This record gives sequence, C-alpha cells and structure tokens, in this order.
Amino acid sequence: MANSPQAKKRARQNEKRFAVNKARRSRIRTFLRKVEEAIEAGNKEDATAALRLAAPELMRGVTKGVYHKNTASRKVSRLTARVKALG
Repeated sequence: MANSPQAKKRARQNEKRFAVNKARRSRIRTFLRKVEEAIEAGNKEDATAALRLAAPELMRGVTKGVYHKNTASRKVSRLTARVKALG
C-alpha cells in the first residue's frame, strides 16, 4: 500500500488513467468487431465502411498511448487485406 503522499497521489492518478484507457480500448474493440462481423457476413461494402471508421480510431489509440504504433498498423493492414479479399 502507498504510504507517502506522493505514492498515494500516484495511485489515484493510475486509477483514473486506467479507467480512461479501458474505455478507449473498449471503444476501439467495438469498431474492430464491427469490421469482423461485416467480413464474416461477406458484405464488402459494410466491411469497407466499417474499416474506414475503425482505422482512424485505432490510430487515435496510438496517439493516446493505448496501443503501440506497429500493433495498430499491423491490425489495420490485416483487416484491409481481409476486406480486399472479399467478393
């Protein structure tokens, strides 16, 4: 347990940051899930539209420190390839 005032404040800050990052990660996963569902349904138009919304959301996660840049790029690349392979 944190004993010094500095450590107590740091613990409070970590809790707040964790909550913000958790919400951000959840939002990004929702966008990714919509792309996945469109791909599974075989609907190229919906998948393309969902990917257009998901890519900037993923990159926003990078700027906010939720994801590493290469991780987000890899996810976008793989999703793009899967959408492109449809119909």
